[in-house]
Amino acid sequence: MMMSKNSSRVVICIGDIHGYMTKLQNLWSNLERVIPASDFENARIIFLGDYCDRGPDTRKVLDFLIDLPSKYPNQSHVFLAGNHDFAFAAFVGAIPPPPDGSEFRDTWAEFEASEEREGWYKGYGYQNMHLQGRRWAGKITVRFNAVKGTEYQGSIYDAGTTFQSYGLPHGSPELMKAVPDEHKKFLSNLVWIHEEDNVGIDTEKGVEFCKLIAVHGGLERGKDVEEQIKYLKAKDTRIPKVEPLSGRKSVWDIPEELRKTGTIVVSGHHGKLHVDGLRLIIDQGGGLPQNPVAAIVLPSKTIVRDTDTHNC
Repeated sequence: MMMSKNSSRVVICIGDIHGYMTKLQNLWSNLERVIPASDFENARIIFLGDYCDRGPDTRKVLDFLIDLPSKYPNQSHVFLAGNHDFAFAAFVGAIPPPPDGSEFRDTWAEFEASEEREGWYKGYGYQNMHLQGRRWAGKITVRFNAVKGTEYQGSIYDAGTTFQSYGLPHGSPELMKAVPDEHKKFLSNLVWIHEEDNVGIDTEKGVEFCKLIAVHGGLERGKDVEEQIKYLKAKDTRIPKVEPLSGRKSVWDIPEELRKTGTIVVSGHHGKLHVDGLRLIIDQGGGLPQNPVAAIVLPSKTIVRDTDTHNC
């Protein structure tokens, strides 16, 4: 059992769930088992995004997450938007309008060369839909994802299983009606970034208290951090592809200016478990059925997985 650290509130960062309800339930049970009750009951829980797609139970996962604040009223819960969640929300009309009065269709032009291959959605409501909503509900023309070694499930986002969890075939415009209002509200309330001061983390010098930034993919290197934080907080939907939610190499490292200030940057998204100093990437699952869903517990940096077994 983990030791309670009275000097620091426990912060739990949970990686990408991707529609795997059983994995989420098992992970939650394991967290309850290994964290002292008082610490768990009062913990800050940061979900790192990507609740939907790939796995079979998106609808049940959202129900579970929506119910947490009433079941665990002394915890505080942060729900980040992943790139998959943003695209799902864009399709069902649960993202804010562009702040400058422009239209969502203005997000298409930069990526038009990919439209045919990705089979962008052209059904009901597409005329003023954000690019990512059209990609999410589209029908990709190639069957095999060579990067992941898996077959695509409907779209480039593998959204077919999310449609199925609501009882519909992939790409059906009926999803806009089938998704309950409480799910749309949950999607619309997802934050693109979370900042928190005085988070404890074990280091070679003992527990240090640092600022923590949580964002699904990470922050871009070589670009002004404050500018990135500003548009992420604002949820600026003028942007066709939000790099901190969907980038790979560009957001892997901690930006130099945050290295100097000793800032924890925690993300999911990358299909890897990577703990390197203050850079925490917690996505061991990657949405693949054979992989575990993982969480990291601070300050101890203990990794907990849905597959962990405990001998009583």
